[in-house]
Amino acid sequence: MNIRTIDWKNNSVRIIDQTKLPQKLVYIDIGRLEGLCRAIKILQVRGAPALGAAAALGVYLGIRNYPGSDWPGFSRKLKAVAKYIAGSRPTARNLFWGIERACAVALKNNKQPISKIKRIILAEGKKIMREDASSCRKIGFYGAKLLKHNSRVLTICNAGILATIDYGTALGVIYSACAQGKKIKVFSCETRPLLQGSRLSAWELNRQGVDITMIADNTAAHLMAEGKVDLVIAGADRIAANGDSANKIGTSNLAILCKYHKIPFYIAAPISTFDFSIKSGKGIKIEMRNSGEVTRILLKKEIAPPGANVLNPAFDVTANHLISAIITDKGIIRPPYIRNISKIFKGNKCV
Repeated sequence: MNIRTIDWKNNSVRIIDQTKLPQKLVYIDIGRLEGLCRAIKILQVRGAPALGAAAALGVYLGIRNYPGSDWPGFSRKLKAVAKYIAGSRPTARNLFWGIERACAVALKNNKQPISKIKRIILAEGKKIMREDASSCRKIGFYGAKLLKHNSRVLTICNAGILATIDYGTALGVIYSACAQGKKIKVFSCETRPLLQGSRLSAWELNRQGVDITMIADNTAAHLMAEGKVDLVIAGADRIAANGDSANKIGTSNLAILCKYHKIPFYIAAPISTFDFSIKSGKGIKIEMRNSGEVTRILLKKEIAPPGANVLNPAFDVTANHLISAIITDKGIIRPPYIRNISKIFKGNKCV
């Protein structure tokens, strides 16, 4: 693909500023941890897999200027940096996974000189980016089997190039199917309140030459009732041990509609998005965001009266019984999820 969401360039984290899309494609270089965490909070960089890489590279930004040469002092700094990054967004599992990866390699090499440990942490961040590019292509390979020629796919939010390094999870399935010569039509929910479906998914799908039609979120049921949707594919920010999946608010709505209309509903995510410390979706912490995202269009034009009460959860949880299958980089996981998720984590592929 010719778009790279996050990279390491000029001794800085280079990201696409997604708040500028679709009007402008702007890359920014971030050399300080505070700047990166702010970029994560305001969604200049977003998407669970991309946040895994951002978090690991953020750990390096936070410790690279540590002046000491002692492990105890460095370890305290590392923990403080990890805690700071973890506070940026609470729901995306990959954010914490990236932090854990960076801290784990530091601990494993704690007998090495501090200068070398710093280089090892940076190398781990780069490794995560390479792994993500590979895992998304595997998700695309497995998921493309579920799409036929002329399939009509509905998706929500953005689980594409802009949510990963350079390919995508849910949209990666579509890109892979298109690469196989299948003609795919995509309906992209606009995804209120920040319009990631219209601003981001429609932008990148159009750029990649995919047949894309934008719809308002509340148009989905109408399309399904008219028989114009063959399947729905969404991404995930965290998946519990039983398969319950957290994704952008509104995803659960689509899964319920799919159940009613007997349409397959799929989640596409890498294995790194699974969280075995959480038994079910009830244990997933849902991020609550700024009321201004709802009362204003893209935080600019006011559309609500002053003082209006607002509830703005960024995510909802889709129950496992509503999910037809979970497309991963290790294969397609089908029900019963507790057994088959456990199987895939033990190295046995599911297809």
